[in-house]
Amino acid sequence: MPHAGASALFSGGAIEVSILGLAAVLLIALGAWLFLNARQTAAQREQRRRLMVNRIGRMGDATIDDVRGDILYYSYQVGGVAYTTSQDASDLKELLPQETSVLVGPAGLKYSPQNPANSIVICEKWSGLRPAPLQFQESNTKENSHT
Repeated sequence: MPHAGASALFSGGAIEVSILGLAAVLLIALGAWLFLNARQTAAQREQRRRLMVNRIGRMGDATIDDVRGDILYYSYQVGGVAYTTSQDASDLKELLPQETSVLVGPAGLKYSPQNPANSIVICEKWSGLRPAPLQFQESNTKENSHT
């Protein structure tokens, strides 16, 4: 008889219960992860997107066409396809110059290789914005010239 009890311990029913228990634990863990990630704000999701594109993105050239407030409007080409898009840089104000009109012109960008429409020109850890050209002030005194 002890032999029959030992085989009942390893019967198909015990294995099924173990598998169902493991599946329940995994589903609870997945639910907790989804719940915690669903609580992210739009700004947090956008920051995560920018950092992901920065991490995996390929570099390219863009042209900033316009700047309105904290929104940068730019265009670029990847694989012969032209893209025109914008990036809200309101969370990155400290990285922008005070006079944003100097940003209009050439810039670098990073884009996702899997989805070239997913691109950035600036993020927390990288910037494709070109420095503004130096502005020289005219001096009131003229240089001595040899005449």
